[in-house]
Amino acid sequence: MKVSTLCACLAAACPTLALAGTGPDSGVTIYGNFDEYIGYIRSDSGAHVLGLNDGAILRSRLGFRGAEDLGNGWQVRYTLELGHNADTGTSAESTRLFDRQAWIGIETPIGELRLGRQNTDIFLIGGAIDYTERTTFGSVVNTFGVPSRYENDVSFKTVRRAGLQGSVHYALPENDGVSVRGRHPVVQLAVDWQGGPWRAGYAGLRAWAEDAGTVRTAIRYDNAYLNYKYGRGTLYAAVLRSNNSTNNANGWNAASILSNIGSPNNGVAGTDPHARRFYNIWQLSADFRVTPRLRVGVLYGRLRDTSGGGAGAAGCNAGTYYELSKRTTLYGFASRLANEARAGFRFSSSAAPSANLAGADVNGRALAGLQLGILHRF
Repeated sequence: MKVSTLCACLAAACPTLALAGTGPDSGVTIYGNFDEYIGYIRSDSGAHVLGLNDGAILRSRLGFRGAEDLGNGWQVRYTLELGHNADTGTSAESTRLFDRQAWIGIETPIGELRLGRQNTDIFLIGGAIDYTERTTFGSVVNTFGVPSRYENDVSFKTVRRAGLQGSVHYALPENDGVSVRGRHPVVQLAVDWQGGPWRAGYAGLRAWAEDAGTVRTAIRYDNAYLNYKYGRGTLYAAVLRSNNSTNNANGWNAASILSNIGSPNNGVAGTDPHARRFYNIWQLSADFRVTPRLRVGVLYGRLRDTSGGGAGAAGCNAGTYYELSKRTTLYGFASRLANEARAGFRFSSSAAPSANLAGADVNGRALAGLQLGILHRF
């Protein structure tokens, strides 16, 4: 939706209203999506929950993006994006307006420099991880947790040459009213290659503990992937190694040590002994386009606790997408997640389900889940 069109409607309703920077040459666009689903989760403990949730595939959002052409291959670009819970009408985060993205950048003939709150490359490669774009109940990569975005982030992404593109991020640990002495940045590196039916790449992250911390192990996230398009579908393979999992009141593996959304201060306190526990994760999936509008897929994956603590899990999923139109998709997924004796992983989506199980109904339990929903982009 072009802002100029919106402004024309507003001007017709209120001729005295004037808005700056929204003319036909401004290049500003309003965009977003609604994604709502009915989710059912059952534990082998007998507990179950049914709810209307936001964001199985894409968290519902409203965004503003634009660009100014400077000539000779140079542009100024920006994005402001806020998430919202479409099932309740509330903001995704109460502490900030543009919780998803807020950055300005300069695009050059060799790449793009961005400054601000940005999505990670780990988040952006979701479509290369599995057929669900690594967001539904069944994806074990999503179940483990995905570093999604960080604030105070400086990044540079190269143009794609010979199928190859790279990027780096450096997220500063700035002051929010407390001392930042001894804090360290969140650093990211990503490489993506595409050629013919193949796609392969790596996206990784490092976050070092504060100097005053007693647990000196850095938080790391290393994700490699390989895709092959075989005609009417795609084969996906992904491997991951990370130690970014810990416990909270919802379960033994229901939280991350380094926040996946960049708060507070992109930092790692260095006090959580779970940082010494590493997981090796692998996942395979495939999809098949039955008709131009109907696509189906399956996946299977495992999380292995390499410390020997019995905190691993296995998950599987089958699902379908039906495109009602270019903008609207119906979807359905059936998933299963089996926790080992000392594991407490629980289902997640693009947004955490507002209706979920926790505690004794998750720890060491097997979970089954169903998702039926609608995604509309505008």
